[in-house]
Amino acid sequence: MRPQRTSIHAISTWVRRQPPKVKAFLAVVSGMAALVLLRFIVHDHDNLFVAAEAVHSLGISVLIYKLMKEKTCAGLSLKSQELTAIFLAVRLYCSFVMEYDIHTILDLATFVTTVWVIYMIRFKLKASYMEEKDNFAIYYVVIPCAVLALLIHPSTSHHILNRIFWAFCVYLEAVSVLPQLRVMQNTKIVEPFTAHYVFALGVARFLSCAHWVLQVLDTRGHLLVALGYGLWPSMVLISEIVQTFILADFCYYYVKSVFGGQLVLRLPSGVV
Repeated sequence: MRPQRTSIHAISTWVRRQPPKVKAFLAVVSGMAALVLLRFIVHDHDNLFVAAEAVHSLGISVLIYKLMKEKTCAGLSLKSQELTAIFLAVRLYCSFVMEYDIHTILDLATFVTTVWVIYMIRFKLKASYMEEKDNFAIYYVVIPCAVLALLIHPSTSHHILNRIFWAFCVYLEAVSVLPQLRVMQNTKIVEPFTAHYVFALGVARFLSCAHWVLQVLDTRGHLLVALGYGLWPSMVLISEIVQTFILADFCYYYVKSVFGGQLVLRLPSGVV
């Protein structure tokens, strides 16, 4: 195990020393390589979306275990959970009035558990809530997402209000993790259960992004046409990519920490 850790440490040290442009290039190349691998391994790319939901559920299970077993919410962002509850509530409404399917049930289960987490942080475990560290102003993301939804939304036959709501939840989901990353940036040290939860979010969002990208490639771009016309199809794809790259830096340090045998993740000041 020692040679493996030495090799990983050497690679991570080399990557850390590279300029930002080289790091960005390596991230893009790694993402493309992962997409190519998934395209050949997973024949039905709809399974990637199911896998994303499953990984997200696993992350929430870890979060619930932390709250119930350790009786503390230290390191968790209440604002991230509230943003998650908002976009899930809007998406549930849109699912019921636009296209009810199995994903509606999965979203409902996620919404219920998210509301429970919010209740635990606000009331049961309020003493351990790090309010001074959770200082991200959520109107910085809610207002821009609402304005963007008014300007760019689906061009389907549904009611205009429902289309705006659908766009809003897509945009808000892409940035809902930002308050959690701010908390971790402020504390610099992330305990294991919170790290597992955020890493699960990163993996889930990568799988969801891979699902959309591979579906677009498989249909030779026809999927984008099916989503409507104008800027909306591109914005859906961009939102998926954005929420993946927001967590990419954290996931890199998480993997490095796990292979290095560290139970507590220490983030450098440059990580969002």
